[in-house]
Amino acid sequence: MTGQHVGYIRVSSIGQNTARQLDGIHLDEVFEDKASGKDRSRPALESCLRHVRKGDVLHIHSIDRLCRNLTHCLEIIEELAEKGVAVHFVKESLTFSGASDPMGKLMLQMMGAFAEFERSLIHERQAEGIAKAKVAGKYKGRKKALSAGQVAEIKARASKGEGKAALAREYGVSRQTLYAALEDR
Repeated sequence: MTGQHVGYIRVSSIGQNTARQLDGIHLDEVFEDKASGKDRSRPALESCLRHVRKGDVLHIHSIDRLCRNLTHCLEIIEELAEKGVAVHFVKESLTFSGASDPMGKLMLQMMGAFAEFERSLIHERQAEGIAKAKVAGKYKGRKKALSAGQVAEIKARASKGEGKAALAREYGVSRQTLYAALEDR
């Protein structure tokens, strides 16, 4: 029996569209995160890594969709190879199956380093833009994810025993945002 074709899709924010990633590839299962690639801890990625089995192929649009940290990227690829899972990066036309492939490993390391470098540049440009906006008096900070009324509703519902994870999903915020709002006095 051949394994499943599994897809992992990631975008950095909720408003971004995932339609172009893995378009036209037949997949048995798809895992999708809307989170930064800077950290390895992402719900759908963790579910995906638990789901895949020996003989499966994990399809990912590009290396920077898997991670923006070279160390995490290499760790994930190695873990998957040890499980007998092949990883196919569509954009780079690279597949890693655990077989010895010095050129492929070099390409993975270079592309992973570029992804990490690009994230650093984005962060640097963002900090520069915020600093300029502050000097010009135009930066007021990020808009609150929840209004005061929503926070009051959530506090009331949570005090009655409603699950915080369910409330976070209902209000379209992360659990961290919900917990921060609940702690904010």
